[in-house]
Amino acid sequence: MVINILPADCSRPVTVMSFDYGTEKIGVAIGQSISSTTKPLTIIRAKDGVPNWSQIASLIENWEPNFFVVGLPYNLDGTNSQLLQRALKFANRLTGRFNIPAFGIDERLSSKAAKEKYEDASRRSSVGRKIDDVAAQIILETWFSEYKKKMSEYQAR
Repeated sequence: MVINILPADCSRPVTVMSFDYGTEKIGVAIGQSISSTTKPLTIIRAKDGVPNWSQIASLIENWEPNFFVVGLPYNLDGTNSQLLQRALKFANRLTGRFNIPAFGIDERLSSKAAKEKYEDASRRSSVGRKIDDVAAQIILETWFSEYKKKMSEYQAR
């Protein structure tokens, strides 16, 4: 299974929902490309990788994304992880269920970055939190960086 990183046309502003896929939890974030602003939304429980699809449908209805981005969990050395095929299957199911294109981006360091972001935030707050939605936010920030590069190429023509 293969998934594209970016759409063929990156010339327009878009709203994107991203997912940090896991077999027990799926982090969700939302963002828009004009200013590349992103925010963590929620963490959805999953049972053996199967999410509550109605919860995802509700998020889609509320936020109306143009695209989905799913983090692709490669091993640190760039080889395929055990979870990669399941994340790709999840991306394909998102597109199939909601008729919205899904793209993938390497997420190798997103969990580490989310932990660092969490630890920094927890120094300022005594409230603990899970990091899966923050990882989804970081995945989306990475994707927007690539999207904006391609968007700049269109504008330079």
